[in-house]
Amino acid sequence: MNNNVFDDREKSFEAKYRLDQEMAFKVRMRRDKLLGLWAAEKMGIGGDAAKAYALAVVQVEFDADDRDAGHKVARDFIASGIDIAEPEIRHQMTVLLETAREQLFSEVAR
Repeated sequence: MNNNVFDDREKSFEAKYRLDQEMAFKVRMRRDKLLGLWAAEKMGIGGDAAKAYALAVVQVEFDADDRDAGHKVARDFIASGIDIAEPEIRHQMTVLLETAREQLFSEVAR
């Protein structure tokens, strides 16, 4: 009997871990999308082009040649002549991470 209790508890912890990892991934992807939209606005990109840029920022997470979304945005700002340094981009990523977390958790709660 005790074995079943431990097995059930282990399965419960594993399921929670998977759910937590999935949510963390979704939060990061949402943050990167929001970062892309923010950066697009700073670069004067709007409409469908802004959405496409945001998708490109998200895609960086899956591209082994790039380091991360913040580096992409920093390089794109330099190429566009936008004077926003990487520390400010990193700060924006921190702010947007919390925004993304709040958005996703409110969507899940509905």
